[in-house]
Amino acid sequence: MLSIDGQQKEKLQALADLRTVLAAQLAEVAKLRSSKEDLERSNARVTTLVTDARLRNDSLHALLDDLDQQLQHEKSGKEAMLVDIDELKKEIAARQKKPEMVLPDVKPAPVGLPVGSNYIAFVIDTSGSMRDPNTNSLWPIAVRKIEEVLDVYPSIDGIQVLDANGRFILGSRGENGWLPDTPETRTNIKRVLRRYDEDTVSNPVPGILQVFRRLYDAKNPEMKLGIYVFGDEFNTGDSAEKVIKQLDELNPADENGNRRVVINAVGFPTTIRYQFSMGNTGLRFANLMRTVTYQHGGAFIAVQDL
Repeated sequence: MLSIDGQQKEKLQALADLRTVLAAQLAEVAKLRSSKEDLERSNARVTTLVTDARLRNDSLHALLDDLDQQLQHEKSGKEAMLVDIDELKKEIAARQKKPEMVLPDVKPAPVGLPVGSNYIAFVIDTSGSMRDPNTNSLWPIAVRKIEEVLDVYPSIDGIQVLDANGRFILGSRGENGWLPDTPETRTNIKRVLRRYDEDTVSNPVPGILQVFRRLYDAKNPEMKLGIYVFGDEFNTGDSAEKVIKQLDELNPADENGNRRVVINAVGFPTTIRYQFSMGNTGLRFANLMRTVTYQHGGAFIAVQDL
């Protein structure tokens, strides 16, 4: 009995020890679970911090890109402003130079253009500066001035319209390229001018020379030719003196100083007033046409506004 009782006590003690060890292990497992949860929460916080840091980094990069674009834009604007300043300096320097030619003491031209020709030819600069940028058509005032000239000639023997390059705007029907003066011809001239889309050089001289080559008949004593030039620029490497000499040879003065062909001109202020940086091509046109019209019995009219 004593032996059995002793064994029973040993078993109970072993069971108690086992329970103690098991309780200790369960406590360790609980601690491990708590540590795992803490670690997972820490990882989640770290992940959130990393995400926030990436977002802030992306925002900083975007801000830096915007600043760089602004700097580049300001740099481009500064460069463009410097170019404009250089052009302005060149323009001022060009205006301070002596004029290309010394104009004679010209008496004031009469108001309006002289009338008296029985043949009239229009030479019209149709380059970009002579066009309204909103419609790409000739400036409306240019068309109106051409119509005004037509209206002061109720009846003539021939009429023709050329662009500054010397192309016939309405073709070259009729003898020596002249068009008959009919209501239909006048209507077509006004209609075609409003739609004419062929660009030309900014120089009316080729068109003027074409009039002498194709239309003027020096052998016809009844021909009283009037040339009307409409333009805004004399933009060429040729000198004004060269042009004046050419026209003097083509249309020489008689012993009384009279010439067979009268040359008139109407100038528009596009390059002088509206495109200051384009240089003095508008002034060259005005100076040339003043001299040519004075020498060839016509008048030069400068339009003030478009």
